[in-house]
Amino acid sequence: MFRPSDYTFELPPELIAQEPAAERDQSRLLHVTERLDDLKFPDIVELLPANAILVANDTRVIPARVLGKKETGGGVELLLLEPDPMPAPEGTTAWRALARARRPLRVGQRVHIENDISLASPALPGEAAPPNGGAVSIEIIAERDSDGSIVVALPGDPYALLDRVGHVPLPHYIVRDADRASDRDRYQTMFATERGAVAAPTAGFHMTPAIAERMTARGIAITTVTLHVGYGTFEPIRVDDIRDHQMHRERYVVPEATAALIATGRPIVALGTTALRALEASRGVAGAGTTNLFIYPSSHHEFLTHHLITNFHLPESTLLMLVCAFAGTDRVLAAYRHAVAQRYRFFSYGDAMLLHHQKP
Repeated sequence: MFRPSDYTFELPPELIAQEPAAERDQSRLLHVTERLDDLKFPDIVELLPANAILVANDTRVIPARVLGKKETGGGVELLLLEPDPMPAPEGTTAWRALARARRPLRVGQRVHIENDISLASPALPGEAAPPNGGAVSIEIIAERDSDGSIVVALPGDPYALLDRVGHVPLPHYIVRDADRASDRDRYQTMFATERGAVAAPTAGFHMTPAIAERMTARGIAITTVTLHVGYGTFEPIRVDDIRDHQMHRERYVVPEATAALIATGRPIVALGTTALRALEASRGVAGAGTTNLFIYPSSHHEFLTHHLITNFHLPESTLLMLVCAFAGTDRVLAAYRHAVAQRYRFFSYGDAMLLHHQKP
């Protein structure tokens, strides 16, 4: 099971969710054990151990997709990934980014962006007006690295800038002419407080305060970690043997309170694969770090986590391989075939599944 094609399945395009559920907690839930039970997401409360610790990812998606033009008029799309330690011109901050343009961008070139007033957030108190009558200029300060990324200089407060000119970085399989104002709410979880992700921890989409209250009433502790979802999570595998794939590093933080709960030995439930990666990379120890951990079947990883709530993932993706390593490849792929047959909704805005760790 070392070929990417070992982790594929047939998926009718109409099962790729283009919109979120009308209500967050009304998604379907596939409970995967020795059998497959078709449920609704609110049933999750009774399926988890009463003394469990539910660990959610509190990262917040930033409007990281920026559309602009070069001085020559050619179109440019930037996906701002994360701050970069490279020195930047005065008044700017260096950020690593992925760029899409007809020709490679060169150091010294500028990308000009007009504010999109249909999506713009109000200016922060005391914030200076954007220069050039509403236009923003982003300079290229480092050309393409081995991972395909470049470094750009963002003027002023980067997060305020992206709030003004950025778009929600919806996945490519959500086909729209543009993102919508509603995506700024629905492409976030109820836990989203720490800005920095370029993709959402989508298992958290199904959680609501009402479900959290019911969990707490049963004795389930709810806590958080932060893993800023970056390019590493969704980068496709381009090698013939998955053992040769290198994950990009992603930043995580495990708070002291979360580490203290984990140390009690209570059953751990990861709300999503990103929370799972933070837990497995840190082994539940408090602190900040980065991880390029790639878990796949036969990687001999010893899991700290006992239960996993997750959405359905893309064929041949590192996330599907992670889920297979956690719950067993045959069991997971059989669950995916069942989900297709039962017309579940797939991917970011789709339905959920509950799995339990199965040792090889």
